[in-house]
Amino acid sequence: MSRKDYLGIGTVVLVSIVVGFFILGTAPRPSASISQGHGHGHGEATRSDGHHGEAGHGEKAHSDHGDHGDHHDAEKGPHGGKLFSEESLKVEIVIFEEGVPPRFRVYAYNKGKRIDPKELSVSLELKRLGNRMTLYQFEPKGDFLYSDTIVDEPHSFDVKVLAEYEGKKHAWEYSQIEARTELVPEVTDTMGIEVETAGPGLVRSVLHLPGEVALNTDRVSRVIARISGVVSACAKNLGDRVGAGETIAIIDSRELADAQSRYLVHLNREKLAKINYDRTERLWKEKVSPEKEFLDAEKAFKEAKIERLAASQKLRALGLTDKDLKALSDNPEASMIDYSLKAPFDGVVITKHVSQGQWVEEKADILRIADLSTVWIDITVYPDDLDTVRVGQKATVKFGSTDLATDGVVSYIGPLVGEKSRTAKARIVVDNPHGRWRPGMFVSVQLVKDETVVPVVVKPEAVQTLERFGDAIFFRYGNHFEVRPVTLGRADSEHVEVVKGLSPGEKYASTNSFLIKAELAKSGLSHTH
Repeated sequence: MSRKDYLGIGTVVLVSIVVGFFILGTAPRPSASISQGHGHGHGEATRSDGHHGEAGHGEKAHSDHGDHGDHHDAEKGPHGGKLFSEESLKVEIVIFEEGVPPRFRVYAYNKGKRIDPKELSVSLELKRLGNRMTLYQFEPKGDFLYSDTIVDEPHSFDVKVLAEYEGKKHAWEYSQIEARTELVPEVTDTMGIEVETAGPGLVRSVLHLPGEVALNTDRVSRVIARISGVVSACAKNLGDRVGAGETIAIIDSRELADAQSRYLVHLNREKLAKINYDRTERLWKEKVSPEKEFLDAEKAFKEAKIERLAASQKLRALGLTDKDLKALSDNPEASMIDYSLKAPFDGVVITKHVSQGQWVEEKADILRIADLSTVWIDITVYPDDLDTVRVGQKATVKFGSTDLATDGVVSYIGPLVGEKSRTAKARIVVDNPHGRWRPGMFVSVQLVKDETVVPVVVKPEAVQTLERFGDAIFFRYGNHFEVRPVTLGRADSEHVEVVKGLSPGEKYASTNSFLIKAELAKSGLSHTH
């Protein structure tokens, strides 16, 4: 068993101890806090005139109609239902659900003989937890009366039976409780069970697709050696952060020294040519020297300037800036062999193919730097979903079962479908200020197809699956929690739509409802009719 399994078992055991403590510490109640037996053929039977039918299996009365005196064990009918009698009339009520949706069936006898169901009129009024009332009418079918609607689960309610036969009216009452537990506030607080009110909410219809975190290639740069030489220093390693313009490696290069030397030579030639040009221009204007001498000086100055510009452009091509050129001209005796590789922008070193003392050739790929402040989420889009995905569509990206999640929008959809994968690519650009989104991580992407406000929503963790009831929540009334089977609709990570089974304004256990499920499971959820 995993650690998670042991923790789950430990939680249930701890809660059971706490619940037991509170139950033992409270005053005795007229009924158990958990009653699971369905008892559709059993329970208290009370006549409207104060006489009582019989109660089977020790199940106690549950009625809001005052004291009816002593209770007696209910007689069980031939069909396994509750049998009520007055004078010579006997009426058996059973919920039949063998292979069909559950409905009430009523069998009637007079002096031990079966009564034609057409001669009997019966109606049942059910009162459920929360004062929800349902009236059932009946119609003849074969040798019994058949209720006009099905009996919703759970079959836990107070029942009033009204019957009329040969002009005489009869009335009985009974109760049955199942799938219900009573938990006082101190216990629910200890168990961490929160209660919320069901009501309208926003539900997003989403498309789930796989994705992968990738580098934002618009913010990835390869640091290339523009000259050959020996690496004399490498200041950065894999994973190190660098700033824009920061030196990350130094290469000792004869080629750089030659280029700088040529630049200094042409720079000095230009200066001398400029001096000569200025002198001859002055003398020519004073008519001391001929025009041809002036024109020759002008030509020499322009040629020296062009050669100096060509030498400076070569240095700029090697990565030197105007600031570097000025420093070189100001201090020509400084070292001219150190070629500095600098970071183009702020980022992280993600690949490194060089070490100190290594000889590198021109155009060698030295380092790769990536700005990880933003990353791409590459989404795999299947052909059937291509019409659903669109640029600008809202999306949520999640990593596994962790709390790592972020929102974004689709910024790109690839125009091609891969020949082998038969899928297309879409992309989301997400901010990554703390570096938690690491390229190579596989993620899940939820694309919002539409957003709709629905009448009733609950939290996803409120929904439990029970073997007999299917999807269910735990409805709360007072200190009682009762299983409420529900039909679910659309869902997202925050809300689940309840199409049937829960009304706006009703309260339900929104968190830790699995603990209530565990409490009910102790007594079992089976029932008989």
